[in-house]
Amino acid sequence: MSEPVRPAHVDFSDASAPRSPDFGDVYHPRGGAFAQARHVFLAGNGLPQRWSRRAHFTILETGFGLGNNFLATWAAWRDDPQRCAHLWFLSLDKHPLTHADLQRAHAHSAEPTLAHDLIAAWPPLTPDLHRLDFARGRVHLLLAFGDVADWLPRSVAQVDAFFLDGFAPAKNPEMWQPRVLQRLGRLAASDATVATWSAARAVRDALAAAEFEVARSAGFERKRDMLCGRHHPRHRAPLAAGHRFGGGGEVAIVGAGLAGAATAHALAGLGVPCRVFDAAPAPALGGSGMPAGLLHGVVHGADTPHTRWFRAGALRAHASIAPLIAQGRVPGRLDGLLRCEHALDHAAMNALAQRQGLPPQYAQPMSATEAGTHAGCAIARPAWYYPGGGWLEPASLVRAWLDEPSIELTLRAHVRRLVADGQGRWRLLDTQGRVLAHCDQVVLAHAADIAPLLDGCDPWPLMRSRGQVTLLSAAAWRPAVPIAGDGYAIALPDGRLLCGATNDLDDEEPAVREADHRRNLAALQRLSGLPCPAPPALEGRVGWRLHTRDRLPLVGGVPLPAHERTQATRQEQPRFIARHSGLYTLSALGSRGLTQAALAGEVVAAMIAATPLPIGSPLLDAVDAARFAARTQRGETQ
Repeated sequence: MSEPVRPAHVDFSDASAPRSPDFGDVYHPRGGAFAQARHVFLAGNGLPQRWSRRAHFTILETGFGLGNNFLATWAAWRDDPQRCAHLWFLSLDKHPLTHADLQRAHAHSAEPTLAHDLIAAWPPLTPDLHRLDFARGRVHLLLAFGDVADWLPRSVAQVDAFFLDGFAPAKNPEMWQPRVLQRLGRLAASDATVATWSAARAVRDALAAAEFEVARSAGFERKRDMLCGRHHPRHRAPLAAGHRFGGGGEVAIVGAGLAGAATAHALAGLGVPCRVFDAAPAPALGGSGMPAGLLHGVVHGADTPHTRWFRAGALRAHASIAPLIAQGRVPGRLDGLLRCEHALDHAAMNALAQRQGLPPQYAQPMSATEAGTHAGCAIARPAWYYPGGGWLEPASLVRAWLDEPSIELTLRAHVRRLVADGQGRWRLLDTQGRVLAHCDQVVLAHAADIAPLLDGCDPWPLMRSRGQVTLLSAAAWRPAVPIAGDGYAIALPDGRLLCGATNDLDDEEPAVREADHRRNLAALQRLSGLPCPAPPALEGRVGWRLHTRDRLPLVGGVPLPAHERTQATRQEQPRFIARHSGLYTLSALGSRGLTQAALAGEVVAAMIAATPLPIGSPLLDAVDAARFAARTQRGETQ
């Protein structure tokens, strides 16, 4: 379980040197945070020269603090005509600033425009890895809120430069423990460098143990010395099979629904062109074609991988989709959603929120009366209010995601077979055996039609369920925000009310059924506590969801069949399972596709482009497409 995030306390009484009362130390010397960042961390790591003309460059910082190192690095990147195409800045912080304190910290910033953008994007303080994108998607800040000792082993990245910051070893010894710093070597890319203002012997010895060759250099301001170093491992341990990413080349995606569009959009954002194939005459004609869908996080009694995945997914979805709604490209609203609680009363909900340290920017417990006031109509139960939740039209989102110059969409193209050519590439064949594409990387993102393309692979425990929604042309009960729980209700801009949805396994009936309309109306009555008589005529739509038995998606490299995996290697964890080279999947998004798709697509895109993953390794294990193979190896039932 993740520990709740405890925000930093900052004493701003001396504006030239803000102080932490908890650690008894200053955030930066009086000589200036930007001057220190340029001298110690940028120059100490040979920047900006080392990122010159590279596609991607990754920095890892211990201790985000006030954010000045990031802003100084971003400014140096902006001002460098030879800059890398994408700058990745992964920063770990146990006690991040509140939004209000971040504003105070940068009230007189040396880079007011950059600081303004950082403040505007500042996420809720949840114990997750938060991705913030700047400079039109070319500067990526990955904020990991939690203990450095926990996040370093969880991080999945190849780091080019390390910024070791934070309060002094004497004030904050836990951050500088040898067991912590020795983990840097596992993350170091070839020829990685390190720099820190601290010249303590214990820090130098710990870096040496992590196989960094470290030397003293002239320190900043009153400090005589600082440390700089370069990683020179005696031998480089091979990555686990599930963490061998990248490979480059041409990418093909099968499926133009939410999963395929999310992956294509994420790849386009990283500068990786791709081709998307779909058998239908238009994108999003399957489960992504519903009139509207919900987007929100979850709150459970235990902070399980399921909870963490959907929380991370909801936060990332809001950050990436809200701008499209604001631009008018996607109909919808992401300014609040209520989810009725059936297991807990309001007092128990408050206790749970306090125990988990949930920030109100993410979720708030409300009584039935409070929820009704917020919705502008009667609500039958207490509810969780998600300020960043809401609704949107899935098909419009799919079209917006696919509307990129580097994405080539081919419709009416039924991929029937997938064939390895023996040279590390794949051929996509249609129903007539014709080659649709010859490529290096393939992403299977077409839900239930995946199985026929994986002939010989171990099957996943997949289930398919039918869902029917009901559209009311007029309804006396119209909530101002979407209501979910036992069913859901969305007031659409055209005056109709969308409610649903049924959930029936192994039901292939395509026609809209009157009995299912009655079930949806009964659910609507339970949400509102009001009678909902059936109108004389009802509209509806039917779609199908694909999900796994553990209700988490399939994300990542497709595992080799059991008989092809060598028994000499460890296979009890997904990361050790051998994979098909260049073959990935994003599937089984179930009924929560809008919440998961953006994050899941970025995970797959990061694997293909070999960039830092936007989730930690425990969460990756939870959604990994090889997790069921690992469970079989451990003797667990699926």
